Amino acid sequence: MPFDMFLALLLFAFVTSVTPGPNNLMLLASGVNFGLRRTVPHLLGVGLGFAVMVALVGLGLGRVLAAWPQAYTAMKVAGVAYLLWLAWKLAGAGAVRPEEGGGDAPRGRPMTFLGAAAFQWVNPKGWVMAVTATATYSVPDRFTASALLVALVFGVVGLPASGSWAVFGVWLRRWLAEPRIVRVFNVSMAVLLVLSLWPLVAEGWR
Repeated sequence: MPFDMFLALLLFAFVTSVTPGPNNLMLLASGVNFGLRRTVPHLLGVGLGFAVMVALVGLGLGRVLAAWPQAYTAMKVAGVAYLLWLAWKLAGAGAVRPEEGGGDAPRGRPMTFLGAAAFQWVNPKGWVMAVTATATYSVPDRFTASALLVALVFGVVGLPASGSWAVFGVWLRRWLAEPRIVRVFNVSMAVLLVLSLWPLVAEGWR
């Protein structure tokens, strides 16, 4: 891969990984509700799970879905349904959960590594990022190697980019100790999750 294309890939991976989307909104909410340590498996599931998905898309899954659009449509429907369910659960969450080892036992559980990794397959923004990245930055005469490089870059760049949202959520904990305030925060995050579906819904109407 030419060096200038590699730099463009780094920038693309960073911008798309750090901007708002379902993953980052849920990491922000998890940082607020559960703290950083309990959010780490969620973060690793997002970063590594998405990198694996990018690799598989680049190695041929994207072409399979292009040839079988019904499967892609089914995954989009599943993604919408799952995100709506997550938004409902988040809107109903209670007060900020304390870190392990202090205070009362926390209610609820953060997303697990496997749950976060599996979520990438029904994440609408994730599919757009994966398909766009592999189509734009893969080199035709070295397609397999360049597709794996794209996946590696997203794994390396995406973890700290998305992790910044979890860290910001931890920082917000001190301002959200009041149960009434954290309920407003959780409902706001739930609304933003639903609004993040708008591009997918609008695409379906065209």
